[in-house]
Amino acid sequence: MSLPPLQIGSLTASIPIIQGGMGVGISLSSLAGAVAKEGGIGVISAAQPGFLEPDFAVNPLAANLRALTKHIRRAKEISNGGIIGVNIMCALSHYEDYVRCCIENGADLIISGAGLPSELPKYTSGSSILIAPIVSPPRTAKVLLRLWDLHYQRVPDLVVIEGPKAGGHLGYSPESVAAYADTGYDMEILEILQIVKTYEKKYSRSIPVVFAGGVFDRKDIDHYLSLGCAGVQMATRFVVTEECDADPRYKQAYLDASREDITLIHSPVGMPGRAIRNPFLKERETEREKITHCYQCLKKCDKTSIPYCITTALTRAAQGDVDHALLFCGENAWRLNQMTTVHDLMQELSTDI
Repeated sequence: MSLPPLQIGSLTASIPIIQGGMGVGISLSSLAGAVAKEGGIGVISAAQPGFLEPDFAVNPLAANLRALTKHIRRAKEISNGGIIGVNIMCALSHYEDYVRCCIENGADLIISGAGLPSELPKYTSGSSILIAPIVSPPRTAKVLLRLWDLHYQRVPDLVVIEGPKAGGHLGYSPESVAAYADTGYDMEILEILQIVKTYEKKYSRSIPVVFAGGVFDRKDIDHYLSLGCAGVQMATRFVVTEECDADPRYKQAYLDASREDITLIHSPVGMPGRAIRNPFLKERETEREKITHCYQCLKKCDKTSIPYCITTALTRAAQGDVDHALLFCGENAWRLNQMTTVHDLMQELSTDI
């Protein structure tokens, strides 16, 4: 069957694929712009986008807002009118400033997770930007949609369900991840879809739902569409494209990873995460890395107790120092075996089978 377009409010993506936000510096304007140009939705990560700015160490907020402005505008130019979103973690310091930057510079969509984006409607009130929370277990969807309804008389323009096979930070305990490996996640998806339908009826409007987490090929996409999802969000597969903003050595680390290399970690953010087990992570099992500088990236971060600075670890990754870095990835990263382009990948995923 042909893939249906993804309709979010007044915006239409001809291919129902959202490229997931990946930070630090993995999904910026080159990748997001290329995906949007091909008919999907390209997403820039707001996690420390200014890491290459000359004043990043001394004034990270100014550097980040300047870089985010540049990347949103550049992605819009590359996309030739395509849809550009920004992923903003709730755990970030200065969350509202990043939201405002997206609005002022013409981003089409904000996707927000790594916490509960409970006040996102307040920060976007009066603007035309679309907003999409990331929800994980069904209870998260139930709590958040009820909260937005009660406090803002507002529903999401889009809901992103992030399953337990996703990369980066996860909204699940390690025990839950292990349990879902045996049972699958389809029942939870169906439950969330029913929760969303309740609010669709109440507000007499469509709220598309997309699934993220371990989506690898067209077979996966068709499966989630068959459950009632309007599309999917994919991240890991876009890493090994020529347009991905990461250093080539980061991309090669994905290609070199075996199934046994993919592991769960406890991130300094305070959440479980999925990453490639490399010398850096092995060293952190027995030795805390000395933190010499704080980039003020997280609302809650105690640099005296965390095992390493996540900004430092992720910027090393983006710059290719892969043995001394945190390499976030999805569960299926080990299945990647060759470089490609965004055009060829989107063609592969959208071609009827």
